[in-house]
Amino acid sequence: MSDPEYTTYMTDKLGPLPFCPGCGHHVLINALDKAMVKLQLDPKNVVFVTDIGCIGLSDRYFTTNAFHGLHGRSITYACGLKLARPELTVIALKGDGGCGIGGTHLLNVARRNIGITLIVANNFNYGMTGGQHSVTTPMDGLTSTTPWGNVEGPMDLCGTAIAAGAAWAARSTVFEKGLADLLAQALQQPGFAMLDVWEPCTAYYSPRNKIKKKELYELLDRYGFEVGLLVDKPRSEYSEHYREAYEAGKSVIKRKPPIEKQFENSVERQTGIVIAGSAGQKIKSTATLFAQASMFSGLDATQKDDYPITVMTGHSLAEIIVSREQIDYTAIDSPDYFLVVSEDGLKRARARIEQLPETCTLYAEESLELPETKAQVVKLPLNETAKKISKLSVAVVGLATLLVDTGLFPTEAFATAISKFQKAKIAEINLKALEAGAALSSA
Repeated sequence: MSDPEYTTYMTDKLGPLPFCPGCGHHVLINALDKAMVKLQLDPKNVVFVTDIGCIGLSDRYFTTNAFHGLHGRSITYACGLKLARPELTVIALKGDGGCGIGGTHLLNVARRNIGITLIVANNFNYGMTGGQHSVTTPMDGLTSTTPWGNVEGPMDLCGTAIAAGAAWAARSTVFEKGLADLLAQALQQPGFAMLDVWEPCTAYYSPRNKIKKKELYELLDRYGFEVGLLVDKPRSEYSEHYREAYEAGKSVIKRKPPIEKQFENSVERQTGIVIAGSAGQKIKSTATLFAQASMFSGLDATQKDDYPITVMTGHSLAEIIVSREQIDYTAIDSPDYFLVVSEDGLKRARARIEQLPETCTLYAEESLELPETKAQVVKLPLNETAKKISKLSVAVVGLATLLVDTGLFPTEAFATAISKFQKAKIAEINLKALEAGAALSSA
């Protein structure tokens, strides 16, 4: 058997590891290096991902790729790397503090089975910031924030991950002779693998609680936490499964037809239009059709919507901007045109209507009692007209009237958008509404 190409993945250019004397991180990092040597991983295809914490200082001592981020977020960064580059071996190193801060990330990586390896340096406290208690601090444990003794039960990190669906999980200590081999097993798993490594914090936790090897194992017995491989149930790795699902289903993805200029327009400057109605009146979808119609007329368009969290109740507002130039500011401070078709819309927009300038034209359902406004008011039987076709087409009726009055672009462009982007039966109704609305115009 030939000698291994890689005899270590660590560098001494930065000096010795930066941990406190006797800290278990020394043992863990050296065991990890041995595991990688055993597997002969290509360092160009290995990424260490760390966050804040003492163990997060270790990534710079490896001759691999590395990413260092925010506290508790190393799992998220690691998952992003694995999803983007599935061929990489992605190793997330974090402490018990990071597991507490990023608890939801632990649950979701286990549930999804994203193929990263998570190694937890578990020393029962926040060692970098002064020895505060963490989610794994044992009951009665003395820390800088629990000087009377911790009153919370410790979180079983492996149990939590397993309950969330982890395919491979193990627990060890820095005193186990087989730690390097167990780390090598973790690195070889196709899906999510987690190794919870218990170790003493010689700066804070161990001195306060007189914890050495014997007491560490007594804690394991006290809580019924087993050492070794706890679960090994291989299942489909997330990124592979996702790509397979995409390849199988991408042929059914419907692409919207492209919008190319077919009509002219008479828009001279950026123009803002607000539509105010009720939920269920197809305000948003009609506004989208109007914006698409403007694009068929060679214009740029933006749309912003306002509606409550409820469905089919309350108001529904849409703001549309059309312009011959690129639209950089998408808010409408002073509308050029305002369309109100229901009491819900009026209630929501009342204060705004009161502030409309005289340069604005307000189209309104004739039954509405409008507040005082400087805008030029045009009242029309919008709902009555729509009911003869479909009450859900009232916004189409109003916008058709506005289009004929203003000549911003042809109604044929609106008809084209309706025909292209709506199902035939719905399009048939809205084309009739378009014709009826155009007939209401005084132009």
